[in-house]
Amino acid sequence: MAHLTGDGAPGDMMGEEVHIDVGGVRLGGHLMVPPNAEGVVAFVHGSGSSRHSPRNRYVAGVLNEAALATLLFDLLTVEEELNRDNVFDIGLLAERLVGVTAWLESREDVVGLPIGYFGASTGAAAALWAASVPGVEIAAVVSRGGRPDLAADRLGAVRSPTLLIVGGRDEVVLDLNLAAQRELRCESELRIVPEATHLFEEPGALSMVADFARDWFTWHFERHATRS
Repeated sequence: MAHLTGDGAPGDMMGEEVHIDVGGVRLGGHLMVPPNAEGVVAFVHGSGSSRHSPRNRYVAGVLNEAALATLLFDLLTVEEELNRDNVFDIGLLAERLVGVTAWLESREDVVGLPIGYFGASTGAAAALWAASVPGVEIAAVVSRGGRPDLAADRLGAVRSPTLLIVGGRDEVVLDLNLAAQRELRCESELRIVPEATHLFEEPGALSMVADFARDWFTWHFERHATRS
């Protein structure tokens, strides 16, 4: 059974605790694969967060209900997180994400499914950086309150359709996203959640984020499957 959050949608569902060996370290994660999954989304959390982020778990639950598999995982080990330089090393985080993507591609329960990235805050920069790497095929990217400016040098190389979601009252980040969108050469949209601040804590704000993400991934996964 799903655990319901305050917005009335599942925030946690049964799944599998996994360990992913990437770049000489072992990363913890939680993989949920619903029946007849139509795609899989890797969640890339921001600084100061982890795979246990209640906001990402909420969004993951909404995606699971829409027949999308989800992987929530830690980008850094506990020891690595103690060094703040690692937390903002977008190149390192992107490299880890590329390794995790290869791990997903080898999993029998999701093999062949289109892959998407859901990045929050600094994690959105890592997601966009990884999506720009040659040979990494990502069907769609969603950024929640993201810092795409931290991957500025890579934005022009991103090929994956990208949705930028920003709170209407998160003015500094909104400006950064508007500037970043001008650098993107892929299909992109920017959607503003009215009256929402950076963490989308206002009533209904996170639910709107989850709906936007679900629709973006569902649509682009279907298009990806048609082209494949």
